[in-house]
Amino acid sequence: MGSRKELLILGLLCLLRKCVSNCSQGYNVIGNGQCIDMDECEEIADPCGKHAECHNTKGSFYCQCQPGFMNIRGKINFTEHNGQCLDVNECNNSNPCGPGAYCNNTIGAYTCICLPGYTNSSDGCVDINECNEAESRKEDICGEQGACENINGSYWCKCQPGFTNFGNEKIPCSELDCNTFSSNSGPAQSLGGLADILSMMRNSCLALSNPTTGSEVKSDGKALLTKLLKATDAILSPDHLDNSNSVSGLLDTVENSIRVIGPQLKENHTRINDTKTEAEIAVQRGKNRPTGPIHLNNANASLDTDWTTAAGTGPYPGFAMAALLSYKNLERSVNESFEGLSAYKKDGVDPSFQIFSRVVSVVVSNPHTQNLSRHVNITLRHLEAPLLLDTEKSPNVSYICVYWSERGAWSPDGCYQQRSNTTHTVCSCEHLSSFAVLMARHDMKHTFGLELITKIGLTISLLCLILCILTFKFCRSIQGTRTTIHLHLCICLFMADLIFLAGISQTKPVGGCRFVAAMLHFFFLGVFAWMLLEGVQLYRMVVLVFNATIRPLYLYITGYGAPLVILIISAIIRPEGYGTDQHCWLSLNDGLIWSFFGPVCFIIILNVFFFIITVWKLAQKFATLNPDLSKLHKIRAFTVTAIAQMCILGLMWVFGAFLFEEGPMVVAYVFTILNSLQGALVFIMHCLLSKQVREEYSHFLSCICTPQKKRYSDLSSTNPSSSQSQASGSGQHTGESQI
Repeated sequence: MGSRKELLILGLLCLLRKCVSNCSQGYNVIGNGQCIDMDECEEIADPCGKHAECHNTKGSFYCQCQPGFMNIRGKINFTEHNGQCLDVNECNNSNPCGPGAYCNNTIGAYTCICLPGYTNSSDGCVDINECNEAESRKEDICGEQGACENINGSYWCKCQPGFTNFGNEKIPCSELDCNTFSSNSGPAQSLGGLADILSMMRNSCLALSNPTTGSEVKSDGKALLTKLLKATDAILSPDHLDNSNSVSGLLDTVENSIRVIGPQLKENHTRINDTKTEAEIAVQRGKNRPTGPIHLNNANASLDTDWTTAAGTGPYPGFAMAALLSYKNLERSVNESFEGLSAYKKDGVDPSFQIFSRVVSVVVSNPHTQNLSRHVNITLRHLEAPLLLDTEKSPNVSYICVYWSERGAWSPDGCYQQRSNTTHTVCSCEHLSSFAVLMARHDMKHTFGLELITKIGLTISLLCLILCILTFKFCRSIQGTRTTIHLHLCICLFMADLIFLAGISQTKPVGGCRFVAAMLHFFFLGVFAWMLLEGVQLYRMVVLVFNATIRPLYLYITGYGAPLVILIISAIIRPEGYGTDQHCWLSLNDGLIWSFFGPVCFIIILNVFFFIITVWKLAQKFATLNPDLSKLHKIRAFTVTAIAQMCILGLMWVFGAFLFEEGPMVVAYVFTILNSLQGALVFIMHCLLSKQVREEYSHFLSCICTPQKKRYSDLSSTNPSSSQSQASGSGQHTGESQI
């Protein structure tokens, strides 16, 4: 019985196995042995891969890419696992969004984004009528003198005559006064370059405000700015701006031009550097007033302000602008317009002023800049920065922030110095214009004592030099090349001291001051040129011994010709360097002073060389016990006096260099004493210390003091032999070749 049951079960199992093995692929067997379809989309994990949909079929399945995807193998239906469905870029071939929007592709789809000037609606992106919307909001988007016209996706403002939107169709119309660039009168008549600028800007202004072209004006602000700077460069050449009216005309014209050019610039930030001008302009555009800080800078200055100050609080024209300009060479033309600065007196004495930075202009679109709610900070770089000009180290120097006023002069009103160092000064101003830094040099204390010493000393020197000139001219016993050198050295020194005494402080008029400075330059160079000839003559006397004389023509060419050549070259190169606000002497700013100190240093070095050789040769001659010791003693005396003379004159100008650099008070007194007593020292060394000259003085005085009869008797008692001996004796002293 049990065996029959087991056989039955085995038979059923065998029958079941036979059914399963007969089901095709894609079918599953159920409990009764039937084969049913297998749903691969459900039973198999991700049979089609990403971005594909699975579809079940009888005994199988197939895959299709989702909308927005395609099979890279080109099949629509596939059964491969991970069928490589990739995104289709619907925006590639055509714009399905219409003309008022742009297509933005996404994974498996795309979105339409309306362009500016369009809005989304049931029909897609449709044009916004900005003119109607502005009218409904009671907003005048084109200004009082502009008419709004709607176009697809935007609008443009049509301006009436005399108004413009500077070629930008979406900003309000602003009034444009082209008469500002009239060249009928004023500085334009005397400045040809300024007339050219005015003509160029007037033509540009008329084109912008022409109602027939209106928005069709295609302005190139950068090209116009480049032309403006090149024309300004031509005007800034030397001697073109010779008065304050010309300077005011140039500054006003450039500032008005920048207000017209700035809104025409396409870029938000523009910088142009030319030979003598630098300009940096920042522009912001938009419906709302811009905010935030503004920082502009160039090699000579920097500006720190904000867009609120630049835009102002009046009607907003749709843009805001700020510009920083700097001018080279302009400080030379405005270095004398210092009226109204008497408040800076120190100890009751007016200071002397000097422009100590480049002149810079600050221009903004805000038309009301006379009383700003926020101060504007301008950092100006000094033209030069010697350590002795540090205000902390030199109390006689101070820096003043000034602007160019309508009166054609520098004024400190509304500008304040925040801080200064040796290189920069920071100015804070409550209005905008053209600015600069003045350096005020206050006269040194105890000027009365220095003036008294100078006048007394120079008077004594002039008297002594007159005696020297008369002595060297008429004293026969000392005539020779060396005496000729002494004579002309004294003449140059006499003229230099006389001009110094009479004109060193006469700074007005400018032409007279420059002439005084040129004469001082010439005669002081002459003094050192004749000193060089003295060194050369001493060298020839010791080394050559015989034929040591120099032809007078060569002496005059060296003593007067060389200084004249240096003066002419210096005056041609830097004529404005002769005469300063403090003294009628050479300017220290542009290196002109080296046309004096350079030759002086060269002469001193040469003379030191000659004197060293002279002393060495003298030592050799004394060592060999030359029998003619009297002649050697004379040469030694000449050498000692020449060295002493060179030390006195050279030492004086060493102290003088420190004095012109605002040195200590003791330096001023040493310089004044040495300078004022030069003539007296020359008289002592070359006349009173010379035995021959003293004998001539004694003979001259004895002739004056002796009664008339005795003088006649002396003349009658003089025998021929004695006369011959005297002539022979005097002849021994004539001609330095005999020494």
